[in-house]
Amino acid sequence: MSIVVQKYGGSSVATAEHIKAVADKIRRARASGLDLVVVASAMGKTTDRLLRLAGEVSSDPSPREIDQLLATGEEQSVALLAMALHDRGVPAVSLTGPQAGMRTTGRYGSGVISEIRPDRIRRLLREGKVVIVAGFQGMNALGDVMTLGRGGSDTTAVALAAALKAQTCEIYTDVDGVYTADPRIVPEARRIPLISYAEMSEMAWRGAKVMHPRAVELGALYGVEIHVLSSFDEESPGTIITGGEKVEHLETRETVAGIVHDTDVARITLNGIRTGPGTLSKVFTPLAEKGISVDVIVESGIEEGVADIAFTVSRADFAEARSAAGEVARALGGSVEGEEGLAKVSVVGTGMLNRPGYAARMFAALGAEGIPIRMVSTSEIQVTCVIPAERVQEAVRRLHRDFELEEREDV
Repeated sequence: MSIVVQKYGGSSVATAEHIKAVADKIRRARASGLDLVVVASAMGKTTDRLLRLAGEVSSDPSPREIDQLLATGEEQSVALLAMALHDRGVPAVSLTGPQAGMRTTGRYGSGVISEIRPDRIRRLLREGKVVIVAGFQGMNALGDVMTLGRGGSDTTAVALAAALKAQTCEIYTDVDGVYTADPRIVPEARRIPLISYAEMSEMAWRGAKVMHPRAVELGALYGVEIHVLSSFDEESPGTIITGGEKVEHLETRETVAGIVHDTDVARITLNGIRTGPGTLSKVFTPLAEKGISVDVIVESGIEEGVADIAFTVSRADFAEARSAAGEVARALGGSVEGEEGLAKVSVVGTGMLNRPGYAARMFAALGAEGIPIRMVSTSEIQVTCVIPAERVQEAVRRLHRDFELEEREDV
């Protein structure tokens, strides 16, 4: 039989009733003749609740113990889902990430899947069982549980689909697909029936919450077709994320895929630092060593060996990043300043580098609304502007209208 990997997010398993509804959905899928591997996230806001508890008992909980704690959220979900399936006469076995053969490397809290040993999963499938795997976790070389970071259950699901050579990977969530913008901000936003890996990855990195970007990249690398579907609306066809012949014609379309935004943005600027060979390494190596991800980078004001370097980080990393950047700035004869309360808004679409008019159109739209642009980043398929956070919804609505995404034809 064909193997299908299904993933259910936290909203899909938020309550006992939700879990029973998911069990019914799994029972129907299995009855159609599929071998099923199911990945589940923690119930609802469980991860946030556990983090709050950690903060209440410790002023500085260790990353290892945080991972030990957070992994229990997914383990609760998979055990409960297995119980619900047993109640419906469906043979099922729940596994933690380590039990499922997920091996990880890297830092606690942001582990990377290094290997999957799916022998146990394959054996259970041959025995006719539905295999339910805890997402978001694996085991490192020390034998410790290690989590994959927020959104890591998506990555677990796609990685398992690749390892098992599954027919598809179905991501069930509380929305019925990928939209041209956040429909909570733009009611006219439209579901995208088909999107390329490259566009979806860029949209995910730039703020779309539907899919984790690492999961999309894994899908592209191993050719796993990903279906984004609603847990609550079985009539919607959702969105297919794929590559190859199915999306070749997307290269010539005249519109962008969508407008995405991210309000988790802070900016740090090193002013008047001495520049020369190796300067950027001196600035960004300390940040990398602390596990701080940097996004938009701009170097400006270069004059007589002195320049300003600005970059964005997440708000959670702001204080630590500013401190590290401050040490570098002082060593290079400059100073550091920071700005919170920022957001990114991005226009994403295949082939944008060959259509420079898109960038000008974006700048004109934001300018017409009087929205100041702090920084700009571009690639082949996106243009991103850093703007004040309080203007981001206004910017998304204006760009969605100006790029006429509500009139985009289905592909």
